[in-house]
Amino acid sequence: MITTIQSTFEAQKIKSLELRYESIQNRIERLKALKSWILDNKDRIRKALYQDLKKPETDTDISEIFTVTSELNKALKYIKQWTRPEYVSPGLTYLGTSAYIHYEPKGTTLIIAPWNFPFNLVCVPLVSAIAAGNTAILKPSELTPATSALITQMVKEVFNPSIVAVIEGAVEETTELLKLPFDHIFFTGSTNVGKIVMAAAAKNLSSVTLELGGKSPVIIDKSANIKDAAKKIVWGKFVNNGQTCIAPDYLFIDSEVKDKFVSEVKNQTRKLFDSDSSGFENSDSYSRMVNKKHSKRLSTLLQDALDQGAVLEMGGENSSDQKYMEPTLLSNVPSDATIWKEEIFGPLLPLNIYESAKDIIDHINSQPKPLALYVFTKDRKFANELQQKTSSGSMCINDVVIQYSHPNLPFGGVNESGIGKSHGYYGFQDFSNAKSVIKQRIGLTNTSAFYPPFGEFKRKIVDFMIKYF
Repeated sequence: MITTIQSTFEAQKIKSLELRYESIQNRIERLKALKSWILDNKDRIRKALYQDLKKPETDTDISEIFTVTSELNKALKYIKQWTRPEYVSPGLTYLGTSAYIHYEPKGTTLIIAPWNFPFNLVCVPLVSAIAAGNTAILKPSELTPATSALITQMVKEVFNPSIVAVIEGAVEETTELLKLPFDHIFFTGSTNVGKIVMAAAAKNLSSVTLELGGKSPVIIDKSANIKDAAKKIVWGKFVNNGQTCIAPDYLFIDSEVKDKFVSEVKNQTRKLFDSDSSGFENSDSYSRMVNKKHSKRLSTLLQDALDQGAVLEMGGENSSDQKYMEPTLLSNVPSDATIWKEEIFGPLLPLNIYESAKDIIDHINSQPKPLALYVFTKDRKFANELQQKTSSGSMCINDVVIQYSHPNLPFGGVNESGIGKSHGYYGFQDFSNAKSVIKQRIGLTNTSAFYPPFGEFKRKIVDFMIKYF
């Protein structure tokens, strides 16, 4: 495998030099080929995701297929605009010159994807890599083997391996890949592994995009529409069995509306995920956890919270053997419970009341910066205060999760929750080098007036420039 990794990288390194000057139409044809394969193989994608995560077909269509095809459609529509030189003003200082930004491919890229959205989170960054003119080696997750095998087959059917290739495997293969001097590495996963990826990239001074996670808070004030908030939070938290990096992780609520909210969460959870009252374990709208190890971790988090006095408001039934846990809501969770310290990444939602906006802001600012911040309120002043006094990768007012798929917004974290941005033009930029190009005229220029020798007249001109230019 090490030999295969090395030879694949070397072939792509050579090819990446050719891609720098090829026609943009070639990139368009690759994107079209990828889109055609996805549209022709939707059933294969659905079956793979069901095998790995018991993901419902419609859920797969929305969260795995549509997210990729919308990214493809965006790139196909705007790629010629994105790749045009971006001319900039010379200003008074550089009159007589022309200058522009040329977005050139970074070169050889590595995309390391996680298991929670195993098709989406390989293909979305791949679209950006192709649109920017790079080669790409894909490393899908070994924890979703059916989807990993499908991605391998897809790439073989669509791309020349000198442009896009797949390396399957686990830690050993990933470690070998990270030893190579890629021009850019795109990693999606946990913060702890993200630090390892960044450390490895630093040895080769490879640039990185890190899409990490963290604990994304939800705040509900007394002015919120509680039924509306409960429905949206239930969907965003329990879809994909809570295994979503931007899922609501914990919730602070005004004490006046807490009981009403808990009642609505119970109602909305049944309506969305157990509409025929056959039980969540039999629902065709409720996914499973990725493996027994992850399931046991969630069971331990739940039991620890209960042992310390948390109140079980809903759910709690679980089976590690079946990789199953009911949608679960906890309240009055002690501050030293483990569930407050680790990213949950599952169908557990802890809830506590808050006394003041300052308490919320102080708590958020005392923690690593979250990937997302959610607030449900009709009070614009309250929402603005949270926006200005906290830092997060994104913020969503009166909804959850939807910022990920917005076609014109960048997606990414800040510090512990990520580095760099993806999606659309922002993904194209992250996989590109913004090269500055300036063209000077021949002969007399503005700048030649400031060559040595220096005298009083030149000093006065420089003083004037410092003050006014």
